[in-house]
Amino acid sequence: MWCCRGSRYHGRMTTVADPQEATGLPGREWEGQRLHFVGIGGCGLSGLAQLLLNRGAQCSGSDNVPSDLTRSLQANGIPVSHTQDGNSVPAVCDLVIASAAIQPDHPELVAARRRGIDVLSYPQALGQLQARHTGISIAGTHGKSTTAAMLCHVLVRCGLDPSFIVGATCPQIGGGSRAGADTVPGMGPLAGQPGLLVAEACEFNRSFHFHRPVLGLIGNVEEDHLDVYETLDAIIEAFREFALLLPDAAQHGRLLIAHEGAHRQRITTDLRCAVDTFGTSPDADFQVAFDARSRRLEVLRRGRPLARWTNTMPGDHNALNAAAAAILASLVGATWPEIAAALDSFEGLDRRMQRLGQCVVNGGDVVVYDDYGHHPSEITATLSALRISENPRRLICVFQPHQHSRTRFLLEQFAASFSEADVVIVPDIYFVRDSVIEKHRVTAADLVDRLRQRNVTAMQLYPFEAIVEQLEVMCRDGDLVVIMGAGPVWQVARQFLARQQLSV
Repeated sequence: MWCCRGSRYHGRMTTVADPQEATGLPGREWEGQRLHFVGIGGCGLSGLAQLLLNRGAQCSGSDNVPSDLTRSLQANGIPVSHTQDGNSVPAVCDLVIASAAIQPDHPELVAARRRGIDVLSYPQALGQLQARHTGISIAGTHGKSTTAAMLCHVLVRCGLDPSFIVGATCPQIGGGSRAGADTVPGMGPLAGQPGLLVAEACEFNRSFHFHRPVLGLIGNVEEDHLDVYETLDAIIEAFREFALLLPDAAQHGRLLIAHEGAHRQRITTDLRCAVDTFGTSPDADFQVAFDARSRRLEVLRRGRPLARWTNTMPGDHNALNAAAAAILASLVGATWPEIAAALDSFEGLDRRMQRLGQCVVNGGDVVVYDDYGHHPSEITATLSALRISENPRRLICVFQPHQHSRTRFLLEQFAASFSEADVVIVPDIYFVRDSVIEKHRVTAADLVDRLRQRNVTAMQLYPFEAIVEQLEVMCRDGDLVVIMGAGPVWQVARQFLARQQLSV
């Protein structure tokens, strides 16, 4: 049953089925199966475990760090071990599914292979699940979680009953995952097809090549994960290979790609699927008009207005995210009035320009935001959006770089991305997925030096408690503090707010 084509994780080698070979109801082949998830505390794997539990699988997992996600899984009936020595793999187990961050020599994977248990990576398992659905894969260097959450919110509100796995928690859609209908409801072009499954398509390590979508989005393509790809050309080629996974237009295969910023001409040449473009250009198939101050957004089809709404999340980048979600929803059968009403009510998701609250510091009101941004383009977009939407007296940014290799490769771009910030505080770089040698090639001090060369007030501070204390000293009435990064820097925002008096 379990397909492990060419994977470093594989136990017994079998063959991956093409999407058209998949038969049966979506996800029902997992019913009654005993599954163990290694690294279950991650957003993707926890979402997959919850979805398959709802499909009738017996699930367990392990993660070395307790978290809100693991506690939520335990509350929902999934046992989670925080010891990963190989002994937490259940005595009776049909399949082990491992996070993409788990290395092949991990004790639980070694134990599973020794016992003859098949092992899949998360992207492989997701691809197999998607092959039995009408898959919608959300790809791009930035904005995947936001766009996916917006799309899922619209699909749920419009009665299209999707399954989904989103890489961030969105309370409006019930968290980060959902098991939906077996077939697409309604009267749209995909009615009666296998049920919808929306998932983020991550380009790291070419994970998205395991996806088996019917519809795909490429929102943008930039330099990132250069420890894997080395060059932008290699990244573009990887996105093209992802686009080639989409089936023929006659089988409903369709790619929605940004008219600008996604290298569309190189990616879309000779694709067998249908292709639509979107963006602010009048030459795009779908045009996006957005006023940053009022947040009014309009989508047009070759000049013909389709829908208008007020975007709750500020920023030009979030306008494009919302427009992409709207267009995808229309392609699977939602009506434009329904789409506009749904996006008008979208309330956002965790750590994506998330307004945590307002507190009193030194006698004045200070607003606190939390954001996942960890790439120069994301930082630029977020700070610009906050400057326009909040108009703070000062914009104070606490940014923790994520990965030493990313910081080194993009150091000058990072330094240029904080032009809207009045003060930048940089803790130690979050050490993940890099070698010890790489760790010594760049430090947070290097970024601070580059910022000061650009006349940005910047300082290096660590640990997080020292940053919280510095914020308590420096913040004044009208300031806005935004905490940014993909690592544990979110703790700074929570600690800072917890120690202050919340204002009404």
